[in-house]
Amino acid sequence: MAAAMAPLLRELEARCRQEGRQPIDVVAPFTLDVIGRVPQSTEDDVRAAAALARAAQPAWEALGAERRAAILLDFHDLLLDRVDEVTDLVQLEGGKARMDAWKEVVDTIGVTRYIANVTPGATKRRRRQGAMPFFTKTFELRHAKGVVGFISPWNYPFMLAISDAIAALATGNAVLVKPDDKTPFSALFGARLLEAAGVPEGLVQVLTGAGEPIGEVLVDSVDYIMFTGSTEVGRLIAEMAGRRLIGCSMELGGKNAAIVLPDADIGRTVRDLAAGSFANGGQTCVSMERVYVHDSIAEELTRNLSEHVAELPIASGFDFTSKLSSLIDQDQMDRVQAHVDDAVSKGANVLTGGKPRPDVGPLFYAPTILTEVTDEMAVCREETFGPVISIHRYSELSEAISEANDSEFGLHFSLWTSDTGKAVDIAVELKAGSVTVNDGLVASWGSHDAPMGGMKSSGLGRRHGLDGILKFTEPQTVAIQRLIPAYSPFGGISPERYTRMVEALTWVFKRLPWYR
Repeated sequence: MAAAMAPLLRELEARCRQEGRQPIDVVAPFTLDVIGRVPQSTEDDVRAAAALARAAQPAWEALGAERRAAILLDFHDLLLDRVDEVTDLVQLEGGKARMDAWKEVVDTIGVTRYIANVTPGATKRRRRQGAMPFFTKTFELRHAKGVVGFISPWNYPFMLAISDAIAALATGNAVLVKPDDKTPFSALFGARLLEAAGVPEGLVQVLTGAGEPIGEVLVDSVDYIMFTGSTEVGRLIAEMAGRRLIGCSMELGGKNAAIVLPDADIGRTVRDLAAGSFANGGQTCVSMERVYVHDSIAEELTRNLSEHVAELPIASGFDFTSKLSSLIDQDQMDRVQAHVDDAVSKGANVLTGGKPRPDVGPLFYAPTILTEVTDEMAVCREETFGPVISIHRYSELSEAISEANDSEFGLHFSLWTSDTGKAVDIAVELKAGSVTVNDGLVASWGSHDAPMGGMKSSGLGRRHGLDGILKFTEPQTVAIQRLIPAYSPFGGISPERYTRMVEALTWVFKRLPWYR
């Protein structure tokens, strides 16, 4: 455990004892050892945290975007100085290969820098075209929502708890974070670092424990809610938000597809497709689970991919040896095994993997490749969220596109081809929120200036880019009418003449630089 976590652990343990709270054990997936305990938050805790956050928010918004950005850049620098320490923590409670944990921390650094640099310009007062050229002066202003709630998952416990919250903070909001009860320490440590960087006390509150006792009151206590997790839970949260007429943003499930064209570089595709499919042990919302390969290269690619995957180094150490993360808990292990067993019982072939690796650790599962997968198998339709992919052959590109799109989900797809110009035209036909070309997932996720999110049952709203910043604001229009009234500039003028006059004024003033 990171040394800086020791005081926080003692504080949380003491709170459980003093307040008679139900303690929740946090278990290290590598060993199943208890690494600490956190208290189960109550509905009263949520209301109290929301009150503290709401009291701190106006002064934070009043600081202005430039000053807030400076504080967040101080957090960025603190995080840079403590990359190894935070990576240790993420690895310990998330059961991650070190590279997976390191990428999570580094991505948070990059997102923070992007948001801090872009938000002041994105939220500044902007001139808009008025009702009447010259006579109407119109502005768009941006205000903070107020208090924003985040329900973050266990698979990326630091990045999805902290980097999403950074955008809300940058736009002047207070934040309530409810991390998954399996991985609370990353969010708690991130909140401490934000306070160390200068974020006012009370502005960021972390609520620990299971979601069922407090989820509804959390949605009832905030002005906007962001959720990352399953589609089933997302629908429930959206219903709660809808009853209160507050906004929500959600990244939900996926059954992501890769399409390998006949001109793809097989060596590169094998290496990078494996990396994108098995990132974080396959427990990544944008990882590939279905791979469509053209008949002309299917045999060669499948053979090379199977050999490559079978040789991936797997370990439970805290160095960069392992290429595969552990699964998070026994429930996830059972889900992965059930999908594989169901597929095999219905005629699928296991080319490699297909079983746990207890010799490495209690929750490691061998990276698995299946063939002969059909629609009636759960592994074809449902999100496995583990290190399992299925290979499907196709003869016509239209067939591959149709099958890839034949899913209730539409989060992320990838294309593999030497003709990158053609890939853009193909991507237009894919019903997914993002598409990478010759890369599994990093190219799109790491493009922080571009929106990231899903279509269909994979969610609504976006993180990253201007969309991921402005969603935490309320736009306001201020229009100033000068010299003549907008409703009727001259008494008794005919509608036809009035229309011609407005058209003439519009033609003139649209060409003035200050009006654009």
